[in-house]
Amino acid sequence: MTGTSTAVSRLRTTAGGANRWAVLVVLCLSLLLVALDATVLHVAVPAVTADLRPTAVGLLWIVDVYPLVCASLLILFGTLGDRIGRRRVLLLGYALFGLASALAATAGSPGVLIAARALLGVGGAMIMPATLSILRQIFPDRRERALAIGIWTAVAAVGAATGPVIGGFLVEHYWWGSVFLINIPLMVLILPVARLLLPESRGGSDGPWDVLGALMAAAGVLGVVLGIKRIGGGEGPAHPATFLPLLAGVALVVLFVRRQKRRAHPLIDIAMFSRPAFTTAVGCIVLAMLALVGLELIAVQYLQLVLDLTPLETGLRLLPLTFAAMAAGATGSYTLSRVGPRRMVGWGFVLTAASVLLLTLMGQQDRPALLTAGFVLLGFGLQSTLFGAYESMLSEAPAERAGGAAAIGETAYQLGAGMGIALLGSVMNAAYAPGFARLDTSAGVPASAESAASHSLGEAYQVAGRLGGHAGDLLRNTARHAFVDGLHLTLLVSAGLLLLGALAALRLPRVMDCSPAKAEEACPEEASPEEASPEGAAVVPERTAGPGAAGPASRGERRPLPAGVQAHRVPRPGRRAPAEATGSGRSAR
Repeated sequence: MTGTSTAVSRLRTTAGGANRWAVLVVLCLSLLLVALDATVLHVAVPAVTADLRPTAVGLLWIVDVYPLVCASLLILFGTLGDRIGRRRVLLLGYALFGLASALAATAGSPGVLIAARALLGVGGAMIMPATLSILRQIFPDRRERALAIGIWTAVAAVGAATGPVIGGFLVEHYWWGSVFLINIPLMVLILPVARLLLPESRGGSDGPWDVLGALMAAAGVLGVVLGIKRIGGGEGPAHPATFLPLLAGVALVVLFVRRQKRRAHPLIDIAMFSRPAFTTAVGCIVLAMLALVGLELIAVQYLQLVLDLTPLETGLRLLPLTFAAMAAGATGSYTLSRVGPRRMVGWGFVLTAASVLLLTLMGQQDRPALLTAGFVLLGFGLQSTLFGAYESMLSEAPAERAGGAAAIGETAYQLGAGMGIALLGSVMNAAYAPGFARLDTSAGVPASAESAASHSLGEAYQVAGRLGGHAGDLLRNTARHAFVDGLHLTLLVSAGLLLLGALAALRLPRVMDCSPAKAEEACPEEASPEEASPEGAAVVPERTAGPGAAGPASRGERRPLPAGVQAHRVPRPGRRAPAEATGSGRSAR
């Protein structure tokens, strides 16, 4: 038996039966913690603005620094977990996440809150790739793994969507810092349970860990995202504070890739990107998160500032998105096996684009039925896309590189989230500010007030409150109309990006294929007695011939299988074989 199959057998023994599903529960709780913190602050933004009074750039940092720091460190901690143990990195991430949450809850200035959110990003970078890589290891069977990923992605959606509900309740009844305190009891619960239940797992440990390469990757991703964020904040691409980080980030990423290609024991197996399914899946994750997080932040501002809903009411309005995402995750394994990755991801993008276009009908008045329908379609479509993309990406990655592959997927997830806030936020700002050109200056609105109001809708409301009277009402109404106009343009841009994702999904395989080449690792139960010949022999495809065989088996030739090896399904007459085997990344012959 090979080393890989021995490791798989040990994992099945250690985490087999009910135990591995208990491990899945712990991993999902870990993900829930990180996903909650990514969105729980969204409904608290107005309260944070009123209390700490950050600048516009400072507010962007408060919201953005968590996903940006997390994205930049995922490769570092994902590959470190492959070397020193994923469970160990995960437990350290739990402890850091709890300490950073306490610091964020007691922050008395924008700088302290930004630093605490950055530490939360470090903790999240330790937690996220570890959960996904452990999941990849304890579920070697692809069909079971698809079900586990469905549950995993559904929990991520639940955390992201219920974050505003929980945050809205806490902000309405307590203070904005309480949105971070919810992490501490979860941490007290999950840390001892994880220490008891989680199996330790490692990947390939040959050769030294490339510390310099890990730091290059972290600095490169951070520089790229920082440059994009500054563009989203309104600075021009030619500004030194934007251009220099962007240029340095791109250069470091290029040097990192070249370094990995030369090393005998790289952090990231760059050859994975030569597989179209892997590269396409990563790109689809970026596009899906780019649309989701940017739209969610703008939707929260619309519900609170335009429709004048309370934080709790805002969170409740987003619940349909949660339930739809849960339904998509629960049925994802069945859907994927029926329609295949290409249709699932592609039609998920199309459905999401349709929901975004439906939401362009939103205006100054509250339309609950329209919002509910739009959020249901949005949640189901995006969750289907993320499910299919994650499953395809993990199935393309070797088990011993699970940490690196998970880090790539989670980097794409966080990078898409950060870019979504920056890109869609910049589109929103570009469309919002010109709306004040319609303001009647003869109504007594000072030029300084108009300039301040053009920065954001929340700032416009503050300025209008200070002005009062007819001038204040006029400024408030102008800002509301400008925001809604900017929202419509942002939704159109988002729909275009989603349709681009649907086109990219055409590079994914048509079917969810459990190829014989990975039968021992991925689909041991695929054998079917009726597929074997009456004499106990089975059709062995050419690609399964071992190196010791006298020659390649001819098509359709029946040979007795070696002892202990089960027969696997082969295409029946009239059934078209898949053009590309998802599990192997190679064309079926």
